[in-house]
Amino acid sequence: MLAPSKSVNEHARVETLRSLNVLDSAPEERFDRLTRLARRLFDVPIALVSLVDAERQWFKSCVGLAASETGRDVSFCGHAILGDQILMVNDAALDERFHDNPLVVGDPNIRFYAGCPLTVGNGSKLGTLCLIDTRPRHLDDEERQLLRDLARMAEQELMAVQMATMDELTLLSNRRGFKALAQHGLDACNRLGKPATLLFFDLNDFKQINDLYGHAEGDSALKTFADVLRIAFRESDVVGRLGGDEFVVLLTGSTHLETTSVMARLKEILDERNATLQRGYDIRFSVGQIEYDAKRHDNVDRLLADADGAMYAHKQLLRRG
Repeated sequence: MLAPSKSVNEHARVETLRSLNVLDSAPEERFDRLTRLARRLFDVPIALVSLVDAERQWFKSCVGLAASETGRDVSFCGHAILGDQILMVNDAALDERFHDNPLVVGDPNIRFYAGCPLTVGNGSKLGTLCLIDTRPRHLDDEERQLLRDLARMAEQELMAVQMATMDELTLLSNRRGFKALAQHGLDACNRLGKPATLLFFDLNDFKQINDLYGHAEGDSALKTFADVLRIAFRESDVVGRLGGDEFVVLLTGSTHLETTSVMARLKEILDERNATLQRGYDIRFSVGQIEYDAKRHDNVDRLLADADGAMYAHKQLLRRG
């Protein structure tokens, strides 16, 4: 058996998937009707919308199969998301990648597989719409196109979910998306005994920018600050906009010294951006910094509340200064 390799953009791909907050969610008719339609049109016993997580594939919709997930190492879909085209396995028993796969030699006894990758707006392939049969088969060109059309419909549904977790102006995670990703990060840190730090940012005098220069300029300032956050922090850090001029970043596995260093880098990048743009104002911020304490912060909301309080205290200190 050949286990699937990881995507070149694996971290961003998994982060995008988890930000949707759909893993382990309840069945939804908009996905279930696609798998029912696929099973009927192709006359196969099993049709799935499979989402490939870091170490497993989880079925957002599944008809004809009792399982809700399998390990990624035995998944056909893990192979399918590595390419752009439909992965078709006419007879798994004769394919060197799958002939001794437990899903082939045992239940559900896969012989035929066809999976079309599901891609969202940032290019991440999150999973597949796939067909499974217990007998060898082949799809002709017309059938392949039909599978692609159904997969595009599944992509549209995933895009609708993604838009609900993304801030439209800055393209950062919104409050819902950030909380989903941050909770994953906190759970991992708690399990592995690693530190985590939440930074809660609020732009200073943002109302004045809107009042003096207009809301379009205010939007531009928000996008500029979001871009600076993207540059300053690591790919593994979770960056989001909660709303208005409030931004948050969760750093996982970072020491106090590393957090201090990245904050210095952030201020340096922001100073450079202010000097370059010369808009008549400088973008400045207050920030609250809270170290994650698993006993106190039993969920991300508690951590956010503490960081918000620390940010407010910093803002008051700046005003008195």
